[in-house]
Amino acid sequence: MKKSETVSSIMTKNLVKLNLNDSLAKAEVLFKKNKIKHLPVVNGGKIVGMLSYSDLLRISYADATDHTGRIIEDSVYDYFTLENVMTHKVVCVNSDDSIKHVAEILSNENFHALPVIEHDHLIGIVTSTDIINYFLDSCFD
Repeated sequence: MKKSETVSSIMTKNLVKLNLNDSLAKAEVLFKKNKIKHLPVVNGGKIVGMLSYSDLLRISYADATDHTGRIIEDSVYDYFTLENVMTHKVVCVNSDDSIKHVAEILSNENFHALPVIEHDHLIGIVTSTDIINYFLDSCFD
């Protein structure tokens, strides 16, 4: 394990993300289709928020779609916008931040994903699962 290894080596680069004007129903479809728990929200390429699957669960049963993505019932989503539900104060990390630094942030805060930025533009996401997998691979070869 290298102390100076950067988060860019373990982050997800092929992002699934939302635009600020997207619907909560679309977010739910993306969560289920991609089997993910966090979606960065962008406006013009810049990160403006994060939406977690838990955020949706707080306002609904998050069962508005079936396994194929077909909308079954989304009436609860008519009362909220993405901007109402997402986290606005997003902690971001830079692509050249160390994995250790990112692990420290995740262990001290109450969230499990961090957007990775470069020159104020979203380029990736790193999750607590990415950190755990990195340490498992590094420590238990």
